[in-house]
Amino acid sequence: MRHAVLGTGVVGRTIAGKLSSLGHEVVVGTRDPQATLARTQPDGYGNPPYARWQAEHPQVRLAAFADAAAQGEVVLNATEGLSSLRALESAGAANLAGKIVIDIANPLDFSRGMPPSLDPVNTDSLGEQIQRAFTEAKVVKTLNTMNARIMVDPARVPGAHTVFVSGDDAEAKGAVTDLLRSFGWPADDIIDLGDITTARGAEMLLPIWLRLYGALGHADFNFHIQKAHRSA
Repeated sequence: MRHAVLGTGVVGRTIAGKLSSLGHEVVVGTRDPQATLARTQPDGYGNPPYARWQAEHPQVRLAAFADAAAQGEVVLNATEGLSSLRALESAGAANLAGKIVIDIANPLDFSRGMPPSLDPVNTDSLGEQIQRAFTEAKVVKTLNTMNARIMVDPARVPGAHTVFVSGDDAEAKGAVTDLLRSFGWPADDIIDLGDITTARGAEMLLPIWLRLYGALGHADFNFHIQKAHRSA
């Protein structure tokens, strides 16, 4: 299957690399491919320039947002949350129509310093905003509640732990669940929260995730929902 991964940061690279390793055809979308490849300095998080990663993954192509979205049968949004709507607008509504759009981003707002807040929050979510803006797309929110390496390798965290799925289209959520299972997620650890409004809860886990990261000093952890055994 052809996947378009929008975003060249560590999340986009990690997801793209995993999809490629599973035999999928992958194109990464960026605003300006030439400018992306021309960067020689680490990004704001200290990650090496994209060109270095691209050289190690020659089978993954780089294209402008619109070209990438046009080529992908499934589109994954791994852009920075506050820029996601603009990135998807650049990708083009026509190139998203009828397709599953997997939203991994979080609307983190750093304008008031650290730790960041969320915008939107409580009564709305980025997942919902994307679905409202692109009504013909099938938006599914998932994987936003953990470090990128755990997204594609859940065994990094010993034992059972949980990934959430939110979206209005049951068939799209089923396809995304199958993709998660191909990443190594057991079916019992995938929880369908419900329609796209439930993305609010998934996104609002980020403040506690950030506090846990600060307390633990590393990102190799995840949330686990322990369900009680019910007798017949």
